[in-house]
Amino acid sequence: MQITETLNEGLKREIKVVVPKGDMESRLVSRLGDAQGKARINGFRPGKVPLAHLRKVYGKSFMAEVVNEILNNSTRDILAERGEKAAMQPEVQMTEDEKEAEAILAGQKDFEFTVAYEVIPAIELKDVTGIKVTRQVLDLPEDEVQAQMERVAESARTYEPKKGKAEEGDRVTIDFVGKLDGVPFDGGAGTDQQLTLGSKQFIPGFEEQIVGFKAGDEKTITVTFPENYQAAHLAGKEATFDITVKEVAKPGKLEINDEVAKTLGLESAEKLTEIVRSQLESQYGALTRQKVKRELLDALDAEYQFEAPSKLVEAEFNNIWQQVTNDLQQAGKTFADEDTTEEEARAEYQKLAERRVRLGLVLAEMGEKAGIQITDDEMQRALFEFVRRYPGQEQEVYDFYRNNPSALANLRAPLFEEKVVDHLLTQVDVTDVKVSKEELLADDEDEGGEKAEAKKAAPKKKAPAKKKAAKEDDAE
Repeated sequence: MQITETLNEGLKREIKVVVPKGDMESRLVSRLGDAQGKARINGFRPGKVPLAHLRKVYGKSFMAEVVNEILNNSTRDILAERGEKAAMQPEVQMTEDEKEAEAILAGQKDFEFTVAYEVIPAIELKDVTGIKVTRQVLDLPEDEVQAQMERVAESARTYEPKKGKAEEGDRVTIDFVGKLDGVPFDGGAGTDQQLTLGSKQFIPGFEEQIVGFKAGDEKTITVTFPENYQAAHLAGKEATFDITVKEVAKPGKLEINDEVAKTLGLESAEKLTEIVRSQLESQYGALTRQKVKRELLDALDAEYQFEAPSKLVEAEFNNIWQQVTNDLQQAGKTFADEDTTEEEARAEYQKLAERRVRLGLVLAEMGEKAGIQITDDEMQRALFEFVRRYPGQEQEVYDFYRNNPSALANLRAPLFEEKVVDHLLTQVDVTDVKVSKEELLADDEDEGGEKAEAKKAAPKKKAPAKKKAAKEDDAE
């Protein structure tokens, strides 16, 4: 086998491989010899089929196996001998000329092919002990726990039908039909919809006009959809809603006690408090980690500036771009609506893709040097957690990932990254700073880094559209 480097430019490599026809012949003869003792062909005793006849019957198919074997093994062996790591699966090119291919399979011509790939650049790791990051820590306020307890208890609040006009805080049961220019529109109707007045569950102006209605009333109200409403065909439009009030009910007293806890499937109010506190601490803890991780990655990004493999960057950009364009399409928006252009957005997301690839390579190198591993149990838990997102399809999704190593690798990557980040946070200088809830929740786009870079071109995300067009967006 003759191996010649034909391209070495930056991270790009191209290797020409020539397997002389004599070598191909030797491999074929060896394979025919192995088959001779096993072949069962009419007219010949077992193990006595002449090689010439075997070659006539199986020569081309056996030579095709030889070709595939060379292709499968040579790429791996070439990279190992050169001490290189390919950023992505190398691209192999060979002749597409049928006559040449026939000559190769007949053992009459050298087998030639090229292997093209990009290498992962050598990364010289730097000392991280000088990196300083700030970890924002929130002491969970008791009033936050109490407020969340009340929101949970609200779902167990009882309502009693009442006579007279609906007031704020009352729950009304209504039928409604929304119309544009007198014509009902899709998603604008509801039957037996329960609405607590003052909950701001519906678009502005809707609930306010229900106040004062009584059971049995049939009235029409007029509202204007917000300019930024997620359904583009309704945004900014004036609509009418024909309302039929079926029931008005007043709320019972909001209580947090053992009885309320039991209606929620818990044994006591104490247990309810414990769970609510734990959930809030977990939510705010996730924000704390997200911020300190971003600060750490920003510091690493400043330390490591090198050329990233273009194919990896292209793949990452395509993933980002697909999400961006899908978001725009679902919102019925264009780049102009987001105060940018497609060209500007592409440029910003290209930078973001390059950053992510560089940091991914740095973290991978750091994790390898630190001996960080993902255990089978961790992978199994991650797979089960992912499968739970697809109720009714669990087995299909599970089987797909178990039978597709590349798909499984996509689940492994974030686990590995998080373990590397955990390791780095034990090495860098971390200063804990107590902050308020408002400070922890504050947007930090002015601090630079990935989040700020993405926001320059990102579509302004809206909450998913409600099933009923009368309802307003949830907060992001």
